Amino acid sequence: MRFCMNRLFFVAGLVGSAGLVCSSYAAASETEAGMQGLAASSNALFLLMGAVMILAMHAGFAFLEVGSVRRKNQVNALNKIICEWGFSSLAYLLIGYTIAKGTSFLVPIKEMQAENGIEYIRFFLYLGFAACIPAIVSGGVAERSKFWTNALAGMIFVAFLYPLIEGFTWGQFNSALGSAEGWLAQHFDHPFHDFAGSVVVHATGGWIALAPVFLLGPRLKRYDGDTSIKVSSIPFLALGSWILIVGWFGFNVMSAGSLSAITGLVAINSLMAMVGGTISSMIVSRNDSGFTHNGALAGLVAVCAGSDLFHPIGALVVGAVAGATFVFLFRRETEIWKIDDVLGVWPLHGVCGAWGGIAAGIFGQEALGGAGGVSFFSQIIVTAGICAVALAVSFVVYGILKVTVGIRMDEHEENVGADLSFHQIEANPEEAF
Repeated sequence: MRFCMNRLFFVAGLVGSAGLVCSSYAAASETEAGMQGLAASSNALFLLMGAVMILAMHAGFAFLEVGSVRRKNQVNALNKIICEWGFSSLAYLLIGYTIAKGTSFLVPIKEMQAENGIEYIRFFLYLGFAACIPAIVSGGVAERSKFWTNALAGMIFVAFLYPLIEGFTWGQFNSALGSAEGWLAQHFDHPFHDFAGSVVVHATGGWIALAPVFLLGPRLKRYDGDTSIKVSSIPFLALGSWILIVGWFGFNVMSAGSLSAITGLVAINSLMAMVGGTISSMIVSRNDSGFTHNGALAGLVAVCAGSDLFHPIGALVVGAVAGATFVFLFRRETEIWKIDDVLGVWPLHGVCGAWGGIAAGIFGQEALGGAGGVSFFSQIIVTAGICAVALAVSFVVYGILKVTVGIRMDEHEENVGADLSFHQIEANPEEAF
């Protein structure tokens, strides 16, 4: 009898132990699943914050242009930026994102709901980069370009040209240029590096803009004798600059792609480059407010590519060179070469963006305090290639549009201003009595 009882207790103990093990395993599985869910939702929120900050930057584009153009074109500047965001969204959703990333949204939503629907948020984030292209162009062609023709060109670039550049550097075709096993890495030790878009976004947009600026020609009376077309509002210009500056930390820091990859180095480098661009442009321009506020942006454009590589002092130098370069080239472009680039988007985005790509191959080296893992020659080759392709394709697109439907407003419309001739309202309409 005692033997039977002992066996019963033994069996009961085994059953209880097995139950505890199963319970512990289930609890561990639930904890692991919970941690994975938390990580997925945190990454989704992280990218969403970045996407919203980049969306807010487009308000900066708008007010920078509003302050830089005359009052008769301020409504047009505001409408262009928000409408171009809409047009870009359609072009990138239906065509561009699929080319760049190989992901189509023309599928049932069940296929896209993994990890809190993070693929939708990635699209939102990358859309912000893509929509910068027509926003950059807008500043260069301001006050004389046709609204619908320029919108059509912007959609072409966002649907095809930019996604191809994005695809070969950040996307599905990057095996040769951006891969550690690709052609560049095999020949020059490291692939092309552009952390947040100095070349992929800004240089692309700036060199695209140069073609229509050249084909449009200067605004009426821009270079007639001593006539000078001045900006309409330094406060609006400064507001646009500040909105862009704040949003840029989302542009750069959130380019990490996940919460676990975030690094304070990108934040401090962005800050130092902005400071360098501000101070150098202020000195070179002899304290011109317009140049100073744009110089801060020049520094931020240049730091994007190597913001995860530079030592903060290196970032300060990169930004300072960009700020001084912007002032020097904007003056030569508009005053000596007589190319009427209203906001100076070619020197600001095109040249400073290219400088940022090259600077990543210089100040990213360990010998100069950088993190290393970057090749000067890879940076030069891809930067030059992207700039050349962007300029050539833009000349083709705008050249065709110029000889077919036209790209410039007629003389009467330009004299009256785009606000009244196209939108039928002034920026500050007064109530009639």
